[in-house]
Amino acid sequence: MTRSPVSPSSEVRRRSIIAIGAVAGVIVGLAAVYGIGATQRNPADAACRPAAEVAKRLAPLAQGEVAAVGIAAEPKKLPELTFNDPEGKPRTLADYRGRTVLLNLWATWCVPCRKEMPALDALQAKLGGETFEVVAVNIDTRNLDKPKAWLEEVGIKRLGYYADPSAKVFQDLKAVGKAFGMPTTLLIDPQGCELGVLAGPAEWASEDAIKLVSAAIGK
Repeated sequence: MTRSPVSPSSEVRRRSIIAIGAVAGVIVGLAAVYGIGATQRNPADAACRPAAEVAKRLAPLAQGEVAAVGIAAEPKKLPELTFNDPEGKPRTLADYRGRTVLLNLWATWCVPCRKEMPALDALQAKLGGETFEVVAVNIDTRNLDKPKAWLEEVGIKRLGYYADPSAKVFQDLKAVGKAFGMPTTLLIDPQGCELGVLAGPAEWASEDAIKLVSAAIGK
């Protein structure tokens, strides 16, 4: 049986259809990788979208006494950090969902840590409540009675005594580039997303700090 010859115009159309199909396949693949697929693989990033809007409002307020606070350009979910609460029971960052947190890591061997503790205590006294808490986690690994005794000695009354004798909370933050020295402080939104981070001390009871934290809470 003799096949009818294919006309040049038909051959061009056939090749065009194949080429269009190939391009469409590439586009769908890219969409899966960078579009819908990315959203499905990164639900934490989606949860941090509200934090991005808050961070934009906070950026102009990182000045004066809190000028060194690095406001997150693209807020990310923080690790589920684990530490002990004032009753000695294990807690994670997830236990504070629905509340803005100023997470501070300190130790008695850290002079700047001790220096800023009264200011953190004053911040908790002023803004602490159902929507906000200063969570100051002690990471002393030896002489574990010393930190609590020191807090009582200097009159720290508003801060709860949180502790992580393994100092793993510091290592977990260091692993994601959020802890390089002591003290380390993070401002965290109610979904567990980073709003800002500070390496070093700050005057947390200052007017500048009150404005920054109040804006994060939504006051």
